[in-house]
Order: sequence, then C-alpha cells, then structure tokens
Amino acid sequence: MAQGRARWGCSYKKTTLVVCSINIFIALYVLRSLYSSLYIYSGKVSRNTVNYTPDQIRKMEESIRIRRASEPLELVKLVKELKEELTRGEVVVQLPRPLKEKITDEILKRLKSLNGSANTTEQREAVERWRREKLEEAKQTSNSTIQREEAGMLVRALESDWAVLSEEIGLWIPAEVINKEHDDKPEGEEELEDQILPGRPIPPECHTELHTDYGGAAVRWGLTHHKDSAADCCQACLDHAKRARPGERKCNIWVYCPSEDGCHSPDIYQHKHHECWLKYAEKPRTSFKDKYSDSYRNSHPNAPFVVPWVAGVVST
Repeated sequence: MAQGRARWGCSYKKTTLVVCSINIFIALYVLRSLYSSLYIYSGKVSRNTVNYTPDQIRKMEESIRIRRASEPLELVKLVKELKEELTRGEVVVQLPRPLKEKITDEILKRLKSLNGSANTTEQREAVERWRREKLEEAKQTSNSTIQREEAGMLVRALESDWAVLSEEIGLWIPAEVINKEHDDKPEGEEELEDQILPGRPIPPECHTELHTDYGGAAVRWGLTHHKDSAADCCQACLDHAKRARPGERKCNIWVYCPSEDGCHSPDIYQHKHHECWLKYAEKPRTSFKDKYSDSYRNSHPNAPFVVPWVAGVVST
C-alpha cells in the first residue's frame, strides 16, 4: 500500500513539472512575438520620419522671411481701396415713385409742346433743356419748390444717373443718324431727308405715332417677323394689303419695337428689338398711348412709365 502511494506521488510531481514547462514555453513564445512586432513597427516609423539639419531649418526660415518681405502689400491695399471706391460709385440713387411719375409727366408735356414734325435732334434738345432747367432748380434748394430731402437725390439722378433714370421711366428717343459725305457721290444726287427713327425715312402714309400701341387681329405674328426699321415694318404692312386676296384681312395697322432692350406688353411673351406686328381692325383703337396708367402699373410692376412701341394706321 505504501509503495502504491509512492508511485502515485512521483507521477503527480512529474505531471506538474511538465505542465509548468509547457506554460513557460508558451509565455516565452508570446513575448518574443510581441517584441518582434514592436520592433518592426518602430522601424517603419523611424524610416518615414524626415530629420532636418539646423542649417536646412535656417535656410527654410530665411526663404519664408524673404517671400513675405517681397509681397506688394501697399499695392494690394491700394487695389482694395480702389475697388471699394468703384463699388460706392456704382450705387444708383432710387427716386421715390411719385417723383418719377412727376418727372415723366413733365417730360411728356415738354415733348407734346413741340411741333408734330419735330425731328430727333429737336426732341433730344427739348428733353436736354428740361433736364438742365430741372437740375438748376434742384440745386437752388433755397428758392426751389422741390422738397429739400428730394433735392439731393434729384441732382444725382439728373447728373450722373441720367441714363439709368431715363431707362427706368421708359424714356426712349431714337438715336440720331449722322450721314457722312463721300467723295464718290454722283453729281446732282439729292441729300437724304432728316430721319425721325433709325433707318430709311418713313413714308407720310405710314402716319407714325411714337409711344403708341394699337390693338387688332394679327395678320402677321411679330414674334417671328422682324424688320430693321420702322419704315420697313410700315412697308411690310402696305405690301400685305396690296397682296391680300379677296375676302382676306388687309393689314391697316403696323406696330414696331425700336428699343434695343425690348418692348413691354401685357401678354406672356418677351417682345424683342425689331419686332414688327401687322394687324387689322375695322375701327383702329390704341391699346396704350404715351404712358401706362397708374392702375396698369400697379397690376404690372415691370411695366415702364412710357409706352416703348411705335405704330401707325395706314389706308387700304
């Protein structure tokens, strides 16, 4: 019995030693693996790091200092101030609507006071005289009937912003056409007559009316029918009436858009420069004349003050 216990005890010690040896071997193997991984990672990091010498660092700092010193700071500052000044100069004075309407009425009265046969030059001179008189009145605020708070805005609008103000109120006067003399002109040829609208002179039978829009049934759709001048548009109406077959509507109304910015109309289309509408009406009536009414502009905010169309009624 004692010998059996001895054998058992000896077997237990050997087993314990074997297990401990295996555990120690495993632990050493794990530690060796971790150390190898850490060594490899540190080696990669060290290879990706760039170390600069003090001399290289000094040269880089010197390069940065020279580059900053060479920047045109004064020029940049001057350009910035110039841009700000130009931006301030582009601000356009916005006149109150009642004042714009008053200006429009005065200009229309001045134009109506002219002879019906007044040419473009006379119309421009009349408007220019009105502008100078109004400007002088606005500058003399002490003796002026204009309210003092409006005087400054009006002076600015009539001087530097006159072109913008003219466009806002819908004032359009045809550009003056200057005919140059040529040495090759045949002898005895008569001079061209003064022109009211750009292009060739308009025949008297066209009965031209500025700032006028006529209604009527369209016999030629103006969106796709463009002419170079009002005279050409009127001639197209006359030609249409001559060529019309029995029973067809003959053109007796022509409506032309002379404005380069297009012409306003209450329909959904955008009417462009050179549009020529040929219409027929048994009893021609104007849709708009001289200027659009206040009630119309209230319902059509984009409408100008003055009617931009040119029209006429011809005899067929």
